[in-house]
Formats: sequence, structure tokens, C-alpha cells
Amino acid sequence: MSTNSLTTAAVPTGKVKIAARVLRGLAAATFLAAGGAKLAGVPMMVGIYEQIGIGQWFRIVTGVVEVAGAVGLLIPTTAGLGGLLLAVTMACAVISHLFVIGGSAVPALVLMVITGAIAWLHRADIAGVLNRLKQI
Repeated sequence: MSTNSLTTAAVPTGKVKIAARVLRGLAAATFLAAGGAKLAGVPMMVGIYEQIGIGQWFRIVTGVVEVAGAVGLLIPTTAGLGGLLLAVTMACAVISHLFVIGGSAVPALVLMVITGAIAWLHRADIAGVLNRLKQI
């Protein structure tokens, strides 16, 4: 399959394009807030990462990943990569909730589905960025 057919098949149009932009905006706002809370050391976040038991450095790394992914969602060319990064992050969050933290994993699962959908809608952009990286 050529890059052109990938690009043509994966470009959102009409209502799908509007829905993708709305999802990107909502997800970006959510992850900017959550990542910012982790980076700011909000007591609830510190407590959650104490419960995970890896150390507070993991809270900082997670906050940086969430903020970087949110910024990626806001840039059309990197929206797919941002969505993919955040979907993987939320998959790890679901696993953490199910096996370590306890409580409901539903919010993380919903965010994983949303960011996964964003990545899928922008899969041609992901392929394009990866192709450009291969040329470097």
C-alpha cells in the first residue's frame, strides 16, 4: 500500500473531522490538567504514586508524558502520535488501577478509547512522521 493511499484513506472529513477536533480538544484539556496536577505535586497525585510504590520520579515522568501528549494533540501533524502516546499511557493506567491502586479503572479506560480513536483517525499522519524520521 502506498503512502498516498494511506493518506487518502485516513484523512477525516466532514462530521468526522469536527468530531476528531472536539475529541482532540477535550482530551488535550484533560491531559494538560492531569499532567499539570502531577507536575505540581498535588497531594492526591503524590498519594497515588506512593501507593504505586515505584517512586515520585514516576509521577514526574507520567506528568511530562501527559503534558507532551496533550500538546501533541493540539498540533494537527502530531495529533496521531500524541493520541498514540496517551493511549499507551492510559493502557498502563488501566493496568495500574486493576492490579495496584484499586478503585475504578473506567475513567482511564474511557480516555484510552478516546486517545486510541484519535490515533486511529490520524494514522496517516503517524505514518508520515515515521517516514520522515526514516529519512533523517
